[in-house]
Amino acid sequence: MPPSLTFVAALRRFRRNRRGSAAVEFAMIAPMFIALLFAILESAMVFFASQVLETVTQDSARMIMTGQEQTAGKSKAQFKSDLCAKVVALFDCANGITVDVESFPQFSTVSLPSPIDANGNCLPPSNYSPGGPGDIVVVRAFYQWPIFVTGLGFNLADASGSKRCLTATAAFQNEPY
Repeated sequence: MPPSLTFVAALRRFRRNRRGSAAVEFAMIAPMFIALLFAILESAMVFFASQVLETVTQDSARMIMTGQEQTAGKSKAQFKSDLCAKVVALFDCANGITVDVESFPQFSTVSLPSPIDANGNCLPPSNYSPGGPGDIVVVRAFYQWPIFVTGLGFNLADASGSKRCLTATAAFQNEPY
């Protein structure tokens, strides 16, 4: 730097120079852009997983509604196995999916507890009562989906351990089989 160049003159020359300004601007914006991109991707994955769980729950509940599960004498483990057979690769079915099947005499008596306790843990019920002909049955499937993008105020987790407690529900009246 020449001795005649003062600090103020160097600062003015730096502000006038526009070479590399796009790179500097991108470096300032890139972290927020990438965080937003990952948040969008994670939201899409959670929504997709929720829809897959909803679909397999509806399909499996149809077997109870038509009486096929009851007349075959299938157990809770067999029902869960049938449900897991419909999930291809999205879930760890053996360790992750919990199934809750409860029957009620009428729709007005249906009462379902939240799967998330006071401490934020996802502890879904695990009953198996498919009911008989004409009974009201509620089939629920639960899965704890891991959440990775939790920074910058964006957090889809509703359970402890950065997890989302996905819940799929089918409510119906059994057919007279």
